[in-house]
Amino acid sequence: MSTSKRSNGRAFMPCKFEWQLLLAWALGILVWIAAVTTVSAETLGDVHQRAPTQTANLYTASHHTMALSDYLISEKLDGIRARWTGTELLTRKGNIIHAPKWFTRAWPNTTLDGELWLARGKFEDTASIVLTDIPDERWEKIKFMVFDMPLLMQPFEQRAKEIKRLTDTVTSPALLAMPQFVLHTHEALQAKLNSVVDAGGEGLMLHHRQARYVDGRSAHLLKLKRHQDSEAKVIAHIKGKGKFKTMMGSLLVERADGVQFKLGSGFSNSERRHPPEIGEWVTYKFYGYTNSGKPRFASFMHIRPEKDLPEASTANVN
Repeated sequence: MSTSKRSNGRAFMPCKFEWQLLLAWALGILVWIAAVTTVSAETLGDVHQRAPTQTANLYTASHHTMALSDYLISEKLDGIRARWTGTELLTRKGNIIHAPKWFTRAWPNTTLDGELWLARGKFEDTASIVLTDIPDERWEKIKFMVFDMPLLMQPFEQRAKEIKRLTDTVTSPALLAMPQFVLHTHEALQAKLNSVVDAGGEGLMLHHRQARYVDGRSAHLLKLKRHQDSEAKVIAHIKGKGKFKTMMGSLLVERADGVQFKLGSGFSNSERRHPPEIGEWVTYKFYGYTNSGKPRFASFMHIRPEKDLPEASTANVN
């Protein structure tokens, strides 16, 4: 009788080997949970960082016949393009922007495209603030002007409404929706362009109301400016003559496709005394191309921080 009880008792008590199996099984479950959690977090981050990046085409004379009322229009800001992933700010090349924690506090957990912007004509000041690794109090002047939502599979008109709703509900003075407006004639469009540029702005953006977000250049997203601009690398300093004999006279620069040309205008005296260094990238404006493929009437605009260079940007015209 007692033997039977002991036998039954042992049947319900795991032996040392069984305890080891149970412990190994439990540890395996914990490792699996941790792995799934990590992969999920990484996958979520990848979704944001690998989201498509849309760029615009130039508005040209061929667009004069389109129905302008089909487009929502906004000012083209000359700031630093950035993406809010839901947890951090990134440059267009995917580099982390070291914004202060208070700057992005309470921002929504969704992907937003926008421009880090200070004011018209303040590109270099903006870059010096937002592209430094150690943020300072100057960030208080910066706004993140949101102009699109890459992962919202809706027409742009609906995306613009959702951007406005999100920014209105977030208690952050730094997060703003890019104002959109409508014009009905191309004469009114040119008049608006002139008023923006005369006030120090860069130009206008036109986005078709029914356009979906796409990766790469969109035929339904247009930029309108008085000039074209692009980037080139400084490869030499050319000594000045006459009143510039003690300064830099021009820069010899090279585009990504190997075409070389000089930039001799657009510089202040201070920039001539302290020109962009060899190897740095600069943004220049121009008005079409010569028969040899070089930019016509090219002039210096500003240094382009390498962190802000678009992918293969130097071969693109903006």
